[in-house]
Amino acid sequence: MELNKYIDHTVLKPVTTLEDIKTLCMEAVEYSFAAVCVPPPFVKLAKTFVGNTTVKVATVIGFPFGYSAVEAKVAEAVLAIIDEADELDMVANLIAIRNKDWAFLEKEIATILPIIRNKQKVVKVIIESGILLEEEIIRCCEIYGKLGVDFVKTSTGYAEKGASVAAVQLMRKHLPPNVQIKASGGIRTFAFAQELIGAGATRLGCSASVAIVKEGGATGTGY
Repeated sequence: MELNKYIDHTVLKPVTTLEDIKTLCMEAVEYSFAAVCVPPPFVKLAKTFVGNTTVKVATVIGFPFGYSAVEAKVAEAVLAIIDEADELDMVANLIAIRNKDWAFLEKEIATILPIIRNKQKVVKVIIESGILLEEEIIRCCEIYGKLGVDFVKTSTGYAEKGASVAAVQLMRKHLPPNVQIKASGGIRTFAFAQELIGAGATRLGCSASVAIVKEGGATGTGY
């Protein structure tokens, strides 16, 4: 298994430095990770660091709580696209989910999705599965599956519980085949990464990416 191809190498801490981004991108290029995921102000810089390699640049929208106004998320998405982000990881409105305001949740993604699709970008919707009820996860999968997002993502990494095999299995069961799953939050070992992929994840958001792939036997450039 080429685990590196599944990984979004990530740094999203609020005190991220330019040096953090440079290191992240250089590691992503060295290990041929799928993407780097960086704070919005660093998208342009990350694009220059990864250059013409296969590594994509992802950023976050409405991060980390998801309760930004739809208009604010639209503005963030537009700016990310202008800065040439390849992939947008958007936090769903968790307040709407918890209050079962499914109409709002559907309207939110229906408003933002065409903007992203018009520029042929990838969208991953983060639902924070670790703090949701099973029925809430299922309903989210139904909404996002119907509208055809690219990925539904388990977690921001900021909640008290991140990715779990059970959540990925549940999501896979209730998502159409064309919608992929990104597992993130608390992935720190090769074994856990393998379990999540076995459960149905096709992308992994990790900050401990290098340690994980080294544990699996990766040696860097050419892996």
